[in-house]
Amino acid sequence: VNDNPSPYKITLSGTLKSPKLNFDPPFLIMMPVPLDVETEADINIIPQDYLRQSQIHVELPQIELEDGDRICPFSVQFPKGLDIVVSSDGKSNQLICHISFRSSKPVSFLGNMCFIDEEEN
Repeated sequence: VNDNPSPYKITLSGTLKSPKLNFDPPFLIMMPVPLDVETEADINIIPQDYLRQSQIHVELPQIELEDGDRICPFSVQFPKGLDIVVSSDGKSNQLICHISFRSSKPVSFLGNMCFIDEEEN
């Protein structure tokens, strides 16, 4: 300091947590419905360890039918928006995701929807 060599050594350490998303409920079972009838459910997305605002994107699965056709019978809406907002106390807002399913052809499906943020977490 001030052009004087100093015998002091400073060591810094810390922990960096990767942002992640938790879901309530952790998995979703949608009720069987007749053809062309919509079934729907809401899930809460709970962001953790976000340091800055981000936005959620969803990759919806395509389903291959027995005849070879591919359909995407799912749709999602975020009634309060897609943005993860971090408050001054470091906590992130919860997001509500409304998931709908409708198909004009018989289908049964077990799979994943991918929820990712802008940095692909």
